[in-house]
Amino acid sequence: MPHPDALLHLVCGKIAAGKSTLAASLAARPGTVLVREDQWLAGLYPGEQNTLADYVRNAGRLRGVMGPHVIALLRAGLSVVLDFPANTPESRAWMRAIAREADVGHQLHYLAADDALCKARLRRRNAAGTHEFTVSDEQFDLFTRYFVAPTPDEGFAIVLRRQEADTAA
Repeated sequence: MPHPDALLHLVCGKIAAGKSTLAASLAARPGTVLVREDQWLAGLYPGEQNTLADYVRNAGRLRGVMGPHVIALLRAGLSVVLDFPANTPESRAWMRAIAREADVGHQLHYLAADDALCKARLRRRNAAGTHEFTVSDEQFDLFTRYFVAPTPDEGFAIVLRRQEADTAA
C-alpha cells in the first residue's frame, strides 16, 4: 500500500558539488532516513576503491542489495534520502525504478556547479580528511567525463540548486 507522505530524495551533481551536505540537511526532517553510498562502500570494501573500475564494480554490488532495502523503508512510510550520485541516465533509471516499485513520490535535487568550484571544495575536503575517500583533480576529471545532467524527459521532479562559492562544503 503506498504511503503518500513517503518521499525519495535523490542527489545529482559533480564530486564536491554539495550533494552530501544537502543530503544530510534533507535527512534532518522527521521520518527521514539517510542512506550514504560512500559510507557503505568504505565500510564494505575498505581499500578497494582505488579506480573507476573499482567504484563501478562495488557500487553495482551495493545497489543490488540496497535497492530492495530502500523500497522496504519507503513502503514502511519513511522518506529516504539516497546519497548516491544520480549522475548518469543509467543510475537515475535505477533510482526511478525504486520510486516506482515503492509507489512513492520523488525529488531529484540537481546541484549545478562548475568544475573550478567543485575542485576548490574537493581540495578543502581532502585537506580536512573528513570524507571517506580522497579524490585527486585527475580522478575528478575522470569521473566528471561520465556526468550527464538530468533532463525533464527522464520523468523526474527536478529541483535545480545552482551552487556558487561558499554555499556548500
